[in-house]
Order: sequence, then C-alpha cells, then structure tokens
Amino acid sequence: MAQPRVLTGIKPTGQLHIGNYIGAIRPALALAEKSDDMFIFIADYHSLNAMRDPEQIRANSYDILAAYIALGLDPSKATLYRQSDVPEIFELSTMLMNVAPKGLMNRAHAYKASVDKNRALGKEGAELDEGVNMGLYTYPILMAADILIAQANIVPVGKDQVQHIEMARDMAGTFNHLFGETFTIPDFEIQGEVGLIVGLDGQKMSKSYNNTIPLFETSKKRRKLIMKIVTDSKLPEEPKNPDESTICDIYKFFGTPEEIAELRADFEKGGLGYGDAKQRLFEAVDRELAEPTERYNELIADKKQLDEILAAGAERMKPIAMETINKMREAVGFKTR
Repeated sequence: MAQPRVLTGIKPTGQLHIGNYIGAIRPALALAEKSDDMFIFIADYHSLNAMRDPEQIRANSYDILAAYIALGLDPSKATLYRQSDVPEIFELSTMLMNVAPKGLMNRAHAYKASVDKNRALGKEGAELDEGVNMGLYTYPILMAADILIAQANIVPVGKDQVQHIEMARDMAGTFNHLFGETFTIPDFEIQGEVGLIVGLDGQKMSKSYNNTIPLFETSKKRRKLIMKIVTDSKLPEEPKNPDESTICDIYKFFGTPEEIAELRADFEKGGLGYGDAKQRLFEAVDRELAEPTERYNELIADKKQLDEILAAGAERMKPIAMETINKMREAVGFKTR
C-alpha cells in the first residue's frame, strides 16, 4: 500500500528565527523523516500579499531552502520546489474560482481579521475592505490549488490553519460532484502544539516585536542576544518560578529532559543566577544550531547549488502537476495538454 502524500509550505516573508524552527521547520523535518512521499514548497506567490520588495522575496526564498537543507532535509528524498516554478498551480486556482462561493471567502480568517481591524477603527460600509487586495481575499483558493495540484493526502497544520484545509476539501468535493472524481480530498493532521514561543522580552517571539533570536547566527552573537533576555530583579540565592521564566520557556525546546528538570529544580531551590541560567540556555541552543549554521552559510553562499535543487524539485513536480491539470481539463471538457 502506497504511503500517503504529505504536503506543507512556508511563506518567505522574513528572517527565520528559532520560533519558526520550533513551530514549523522542526515538525516538518520530523514528518520528512517518516514519509517517503513528502512535498515542501516555498509559497512565494502568497508572500506578495504583504511584501513588495523583489530582492527581499528572492533572498527569503533562498533562506528557507538553505535552512531546511542545513537542518537535515534530504532534497533527494523530499520534493522541494518554489510555488512560482509550477505554473499549473495558477491554472488550477483559476478553475477553483468557478466552484468557490463568495460567501466561503467572506468567512476566511485572514479576510475577517482585516475587516474586524477596520471596524475597530470606526470604519464602515466599503471602508471595511480598506487594505484588502484580491490576493488576500482569494488566499484560500490559491492555497487549495497548492494542495490539490499535488493530490496530497495529508497537510500538517496548526489549529489556526485547519479552516484552509476544510475550504480545500469543500472546493475539491464540489468539483468532484459536478465533474466527476478528479481531486484527492485532502485531510489535515494537527501538528503537536508547542504553545507560545516567547521572545527576549517575554512576549510572543515575533519580528514585529523585534524580540527574536535569529535561527542562523554566529555563536558570539547568539550568546549576546540570549544574555539580553529580560528577567526580574531576584538575586541568585532567591528561589524563582520556572513557569514564569523566559529562559526556562525557551530552554524546554533545546535541553534534554534531564537538563530541563535540573534547570527547573535549580530555579526552585535558589542559588542559580540569571546569568548562569542564560549561559546554560546558550549552550543548549548553540549545541543544536552551531553546525547547521555553518552548513547554512555554505549553502547561502552558493546560489547555483540552491537553484539546481529548486530546478530539480520543479522538474519532479512537473509531471504530477500536469497529470492533475489534464484530469481537470478532461473533466470540464477542455483539450488536454
């Protein structure tokens, strides 16, 4: 029995940090280890809804590719490609617009969030759509095309993304009902929730808060950033609550179970200063990321190698995409290619 086809994507919208690694990249790498039919794509078209700098989009796409490979992904085992290199996705997206009700798009989380934000600013009527482009509004349709073009069986997502898979299922089901069995109905797999990943200031780690720890950094700079983690004024000899510590919050993703238990115990009994605790955190993070950082720097300096990997992924994807498009064209009465 063939293994289910697994598909996931990531938008190239900014510098990768350890929050991206813990929440998205590490789970994808774990899935790739178990799957013989894994597809990972760089969603560069999706990034256009928020970004307007072509050089930055290009650089971010290379960053993502280099990051996955540096962290252990084997491009010969997983199909790695850039969304914009597979034009069949966009033909499929146009076709899906004919079976996607406008009301479905009105219920999309990203669109509703934009409308709610405008409403909170006192806007009404047509002003509620201020700042909403059609790329944002039809985002779920393009995402459905990303999934259906590969005839994916499983799409790993966080709880906040389940709606997108449900919409893709709705569109695929409607098309199959109208024109005959054409698309695989995808299912979703909820990724293990890692909870809130905090930044240097104790808030959610986010580029907009300027509180991130970049994924790939020199050990010296990595240590300097970790030493900037905001703490309270308790003295080393005072007991501290590990559940209220940013240091412990991040450490739980990088330490061994024994190390995590030891740090928590040392917090609770007192005698451990914040500087020493930050040093432990640095050593755990650096242990995991120092070698991948070297590999990342080698890859990012060799764009030719990265281009070859992307070209190979697109070439592997091409017959799959074309088969899907021809099934769709035949179903609706169009000439196949």
